[in-house]
Amino acid sequence: MAAAVVVAVLAAGLATTTVVNVVASNSENSRIESYGQRVDVDGRKINVLVTGSGLKDVVLLPGFGTASPVLDFAPLVRDLSQDHRVIVVEPLGYGLSDGTDRERTTENIVQEVHGALQALGVKRYILMGHSIAGLYGIDYANRYPEEVSAFVGIDTSVPGQPGMDTEFPTGLMSAAKNLGLLRLLTALTSADDNPAYTPYAREQMQLLSNRNSMSPTYLNEMAHIPTNFQRALGTSFPKDLPLLQFVVAENKQNPEWLELHRRQASSVADGTVVPLAGEHYLHHTHAGEIADGVRAWEVGRV
Repeated sequence: MAAAVVVAVLAAGLATTTVVNVVASNSENSRIESYGQRVDVDGRKINVLVTGSGLKDVVLLPGFGTASPVLDFAPLVRDLSQDHRVIVVEPLGYGLSDGTDRERTTENIVQEVHGALQALGVKRYILMGHSIAGLYGIDYANRYPEEVSAFVGIDTSVPGQPGMDTEFPTGLMSAAKNLGLLRLLTALTSADDNPAYTPYAREQMQLLSNRNSMSPTYLNEMAHIPTNFQRALGTSFPKDLPLLQFVVAENKQNPEWLELHRRQASSVADGTVVPLAGEHYLHHTHAGEIADGVRAWEVGRV
């Protein structure tokens, strides 16, 4: 009898969270406000933001699962766009871009990002990215060497880094979202109060996170992480491509993190590593330092 009562209570609770999630999602979607512009790539719309002006273009790519790359990169974009044209690309499944059922292999993601830049007429640029964009960036720079003038990483992923062979329980994660458990967990955690972001920006990022997190596109990319890393083993940036890496100075989960990036930098003719004290999202807290570092490094290079 006691077990039956517990099951009944759990079932009622899950039914409640499921209904709340559906109602809240419908309400939230109407509160998401547009930004940037949408370009067509193979029948899907990719959202991009183009801002600033200067002699050099910088293309920004997000880390895995970033709810809104445009809003997430805003502090860095504000600084860099003072003397660069900055293009933020929101890959399919991110930000205001469409979702897709096309497999989230490195090759497909890279080709789609390139398609968005072609649609904009962007010809020559510094490719700059956070986290897993480092993995995609290697493939990108080797595919389009005539377009990429340099790569700048923000605590980027590196082929061969430990822990990337984990199989993620994507089915359970999808169920958690549909049952409203992901929303409940998010509500119980404290919100990011980084002063670099306005309350409006934080609210919009949360709305987009509720919509995009654990979506089919998101989960498909997550499921491809082990194979994408496996296929990247032994790959590197082109030898003659200038490489600048801003890296967390002390990664307690991976003590070899800084050394992995130094090895990567040594694999090219012109590689520089800049250690910074902080957490993985360095552009949240070190936007000014990163922008100034890029400017100083650019002189005589790109």
